[in-house]
Amino acid sequence: MPTTPAYVVTFVIALAVTFLITPVVKWASRRLGVLAMPTDRAVHDKPMPLLGGVAMLIGFLAAMGVAWLSGSFPAMFADQMPTIIGVVVGAVILCAVGTLDDVRDVSAPAKTAGIVLAASTMYLFGVTMLYFRPPFLDFLFVVGPGLAPLITVLWVLGMANAVNLIDGLDGLAAGIVAIGAGTFFLYGHHLATAGVQVILPSNPSPLICVITAGICLGFLPHNFNPARIFMGDGGALMLGGLMAASTILVGGQTSQPFSGQVFFFFAPLFIPFFVMAIPIIDTAFAIIRRARKRAGLAEADKDHLHHRLMRLGHGQRRSVAILWLWSGLLSAFVLYPVYTGKGNGLVPIAVAALALILLTFFHPGTRRARQQEAAEEEHRRLQALAAVAADPVGDDAIVEADDDVPARPVASPTPPPR
Repeated sequence: MPTTPAYVVTFVIALAVTFLITPVVKWASRRLGVLAMPTDRAVHDKPMPLLGGVAMLIGFLAAMGVAWLSGSFPAMFADQMPTIIGVVVGAVILCAVGTLDDVRDVSAPAKTAGIVLAASTMYLFGVTMLYFRPPFLDFLFVVGPGLAPLITVLWVLGMANAVNLIDGLDGLAAGIVAIGAGTFFLYGHHLATAGVQVILPSNPSPLICVITAGICLGFLPHNFNPARIFMGDGGALMLGGLMAASTILVGGQTSQPFSGQVFFFFAPLFIPFFVMAIPIIDTAFAIIRRARKRAGLAEADKDHLHHRLMRLGHGQRRSVAILWLWSGLLSAFVLYPVYTGKGNGLVPIAVAALALILLTFFHPGTRRARQQEAAEEEHRRLQALAAVAADPVGDDAIVEADDDVPARPVASPTPPPR
């Protein structure tokens, strides 16, 4: 089984390489003109380099390469080399698809096709769902070969879009994924220990998670407010794909029940819903919101959780810190019963309580914000009408005509002959 120092060294390499290469990528992004321009929806007010995902991919590849060459993970690379290759190729495809969208706008169907390609590649190399335990039911559902590709693709597609949607404030996505990846590393590493042995020590999920946490923390100093570079869609899609792969390799490939007191320990696959709760909840809200408006799922808006926090009066840094703390709190709820063996039954109740607090906190504030925006819009409209009504008609003014008669200039009176 890999030692803790081996994981620490891999984590440090991922962090250091990403931190050092990001300024180079930022310079290249400016030279190539790949910049995020300010818009009404964006929170930045100047063009920003948009190729941070490339720096994160370089850090991921460097750390994975060192882990392979170091010999510290012999069982992983001997027994699971095809799976690791599938994750690496999938990460490259996701980063390439997102980066292409950053360089030139790619349609939503084309981007989805790219994510499906990455997920299908992962499946072909062994990243697939094999087992599933429904909550509250004591039986094991074996995913058949006809259903496994679909579930794998949907999981990768959902996680990639979840991280992409939450990437709206400086440092938000990188911090939340770092918390999620670190938590899932601790969870997977514990399940692989000799005393538990729910997953095999050769399972590459802990290695993927520790590298993912490292590249996020290496990128974060350049991305925290005020950000100097964005990860772009390339980074967001890649991080979502890596989290999807690591969670599938733990939750979807073990038939053994673990800590059978609680439903999500009967089904380790439910752990990601708690670890990555913030982006998953935000994605669910976005889908419901756009369905109610009869808008396309790819249509952008300003009603995400971070936008709502800012409308409540929090600045960028405080909004990011609040969402980081929520993610950390949810992750702590997951890890506490795993390492202590008690308190299992409190976790679903605690999570439901947190969801209720979020609903109570956000919904009235959002309603007030919308009412205030509507009142301000009505005030501006009335001011414009008053200005038009008070504007005197000059010699060259244009008068408004009836709907059926085109407007024409008002003729100046002809001076009488002398």
